[in-house]
Amino acid sequence: MTDTKPPLDSATIAEEDDGIRLDRWFKRHREGTPHALLARWARSGQLTLDGKKADVSDRIAAGQKLVMPTPPVETAARPARKGRPLTDADVELATGMLIHRDASAIVLNKLPGLATQGGTKTEQHVDGLLDALKFDGPTRPKLVHRLDKDTSGALLIARTPRAAAYFAKSFSNRSARKTYWAIIVGVPDIQQGEIDLPLAKQPGSGGEKMHVHDDGLPSKTRYRVIERAGNSAAWVELQPLTGRTHQLRVHMAAIGHPIVGDGKYGGKGAFLTGTISRKMHLHSRRLRIDHPDGGAIDISAEVPEHFAASLDALGFDLLLGEVGIDMGEKGPPPKAALKAQAKAHAKQIRKARRGERRGRSAEGKPTDFVGKPKPKAKAKPGKPAPKKPVGKKPSAKKHPARPPRAS
Repeated sequence: MTDTKPPLDSATIAEEDDGIRLDRWFKRHREGTPHALLARWARSGQLTLDGKKADVSDRIAAGQKLVMPTPPVETAARPARKGRPLTDADVELATGMLIHRDASAIVLNKLPGLATQGGTKTEQHVDGLLDALKFDGPTRPKLVHRLDKDTSGALLIARTPRAAAYFAKSFSNRSARKTYWAIIVGVPDIQQGEIDLPLAKQPGSGGEKMHVHDDGLPSKTRYRVIERAGNSAAWVELQPLTGRTHQLRVHMAAIGHPIVGDGKYGGKGAFLTGTISRKMHLHSRRLRIDHPDGGAIDISAEVPEHFAASLDALGFDLLLGEVGIDMGEKGPPPKAALKAQAKAHAKQIRKARRGERRGRSAEGKPTDFVGKPKPKAKAKPGKPAPKKPVGKKPSAKKHPARPPRAS
């Protein structure tokens, strides 16, 4: 009987592939191998790692020996699709957003209106600009998370496959910390809190829109009101504790305070009159994540022009934004943050005391330090209170004249 099993091939997992899924390894090194064929090999035990049966979803480690069938000729690696060539303007756009670079990571301050990845009728996007950010790296940089098209701010990009796997794990286990700034319509009654509302895809939207639903996935967002502009708008800090699609936008709209410019979830009520821009006012302000080579990346991205103009128009003080929800968890805060914290505290006290009666009460009675009338002295039990003499007041006791002070 003729043996119909294909000949075996083997490979040793390289350092740059440490931590990725097995099917991802095939996409990198055996591009033409269909996923269905991989799954069949895995079910039949023809894929092994260090002699043990492997599954396509297994995470692989550097140094492991992978044994696999040699793919047939018709599934040999196909050349990767090439995107449109980058123009000088594309290169200038990509490098102009760069705010951090090291051997393993790049951080961009993504512009509002620029998509993170391509899609229908989306020709220009960050993923298509990554060739301009290769610099002297060994491979093309890779996205490890994304921001909505109209959301600006800090966007992390891995420069090596090893870094990509490390960062992806940090985002999946929620050890990465992301802080957003937003301007919202109205002012929440509670100045700081947590929004805990499950989110699901909205039927009929093709998965492009989310909504609050009891059967949705758990979703949590922490928020803090940084400053308010009367009752019309507030500047808030947001921290997503989960990573659902459009989470911050849906949560703020769900509590009645949509993000300014977010017509998708806030409708007409998401726009302010006057000089306030109609663009989305949601910005990825700060990103903190452990670095694969040790230490951590802690980077802040400046707000875009329209956001800065709105902060100024509404009279918000940028310094107040430096006082974070979890400030002080990692060592003492900087002097600027301490100054901002003191200023914010003083402002809250002034607001709390607004309308209180100050000084003496309407009856002219002396008051204590919180503005309450001093209580009258009570007579001791068993002894009647001394009566004041009626009639002429006794004259003051005379003191002997003091000798003149020497000049």
